[in-house]
Amino acid sequence: TDVTITYSRPGVKGRTIWGDLVPFDKVWRTGANEATSITFSDDVKVNGQALKKGTYSLHTIPNASEWTIIFNSVADQWGSYSYDETKDALRVKAKPEKAAFTEWMSFEVPKISTDEATIVLRWENVAVPFAVNSDTTAKTLAAFKNALKPDWRTPLQAAQFAFDNTGAASDAEINAWIDQSIKIVENTNNLWLKARMQQRAGNIDEAKKTAALAVSKATEAQGPLVETIKSQSASWKK
Repeated sequence: TDVTITYSRPGVKGRTIWGDLVPFDKVWRTGANEATSITFSDDVKVNGQALKKGTYSLHTIPNASEWTIIFNSVADQWGSYSYDETKDALRVKAKPEKAAFTEWMSFEVPKISTDEATIVLRWENVAVPFAVNSDTTAKTLAAFKNALKPDWRTPLQAAQFAFDNTGAASDAEINAWIDQSIKIVENTNNLWLKARMQQRAGNIDEAKKTAALAVSKATEAQGPLVETIKSQSASWKK
């Protein structure tokens, strides 16, 4: 999971920052010039709260005892002048800590593990940490488990090729490949090919039942295929 923070770094320049240059209890751009932005390449949790992947403007509400960190869905904005609270994707609380003097505002990542990183905003004599959890361990294991699952596509591709190229394989071989695919994952693609094999063998009633089952398994993205199935299966006659 990639986390990218883009910001302009203001300097202390001998000024009093907290409660003066940056007022308490008011929304701050968390930097200079344009509002700071933060991008997550995957869904994450920030201080334990879920946040969808994407780019957000990162605003804050500083306070002597507690900060509010704001992830706003309008990523590109100048400062916080056009900030709209109704566009907030997430707000979390963070505890400011006394820290060694830092002239130029910065973001640091002092702690990082497989699953979690601590991001710290530092400026003047204050550090404000918040945790980003990417759940990498669970995602990686899930990817491995998916990769290890039997493959339904390869036997279906073999069956489809043979179906489209008469004489490439016997009907018994084609049906065996289709059944192998269906045994792993029953879905619209392999059921539709099974229905066409049944229709080709003259088993029209069974073919229409299988075609209807194929339609029932379809995803929203398979709308055009569903229309094809309905149109073709309706024309089948004994």
